[in-house]
Amino acid sequence: MPVDETLATYSDWLYRSALGVYLFAILLYAVEQAFARAPRKELVGAGGPDVLTDEPKAELSRAERIGRMGAAMTVLGAVLHLGSLVMRGLSAGRAPWGNMYEYMSLLCLAAVVTWIVLMVKFPIRRLGAFVLPPILILLFLGGTVLYAESAPVQPALRSYWLVIHVSVISISSGVLLIPGVTSILYLLKDSKPDRFPKLPSADVLDRMSYRTTVLAFPLFTAGIICGAIWAEAAWGRFWGWDPKETVAFVSWVVYAAYLHARATAGWRGRGAAWINIAGFALNVFNLFFINLVTTGLHSYAGL
Repeated sequence: MPVDETLATYSDWLYRSALGVYLFAILLYAVEQAFARAPRKELVGAGGPDVLTDEPKAELSRAERIGRMGAAMTVLGAVLHLGSLVMRGLSAGRAPWGNMYEYMSLLCLAAVVTWIVLMVKFPIRRLGAFVLPPILILLFLGGTVLYAESAPVQPALRSYWLVIHVSVISISSGVLLIPGVTSILYLLKDSKPDRFPKLPSADVLDRMSYRTTVLAFPLFTAGIICGAIWAEAAWGRFWGWDPKETVAFVSWVVYAAYLHARATAGWRGRGAAWINIAGFALNVFNLFFINLVTTGLHSYAGL
């Protein structure tokens, strides 16, 4: 099927527009983070309970408006980002995750959507100044170093398993980026709460990391299983300890250890957070080093 160059061009325009909108959103989140004061505790009467007293109404309202603009820009960026993937798929007549550029785009979109959902569930909007920059960096690298023109996929990838396996593993990996960042913030908040008064409480950051990992882990597991089934159909074996398979399996073990540690009293908190950060590091390592440096049966970077 010939590539529709017009749709491919529209896809590139939408991708770049999404990057610009995400950057603007980060700036708005940073302004809210900088100018909104941290809540402070005050006693209500002798022996009364602690209550949270925020900054004066006018200042809070101004900071909130800026933060809400950042959230709105994030949603707009996600819509443009999704449009970019849709246009890329229509231009090539296939699932739009057949090379590293497209894989990275889908992974980052999953991370952004996860962040939007978390903003609805938790009072964490200011953290966009910390969460979105790693995603923006990945998107920038995807659109420059890893960029590939819209084209049909290699013959080895012309399978319905491309739609199932790659999409599931990419989305789950994107979701797992968020708890990696929030676990780092948890360690900062837990170690020196007075130095990071504007961060959410350590308990909120811990619950965010745990719940997001709980959501992503079954998807990640399903992606690995689907990959093994595809490997048996394509290469005649379910598992061959290919570099990509090996690191994915190690990552799975690390995230399983995190969930177990999070449920164990002695490891809950800082110990569990360090394990989650190790999983995050392996996720990024598998994304870049294994795909771009090593040679294996999964060398389909499209570069």
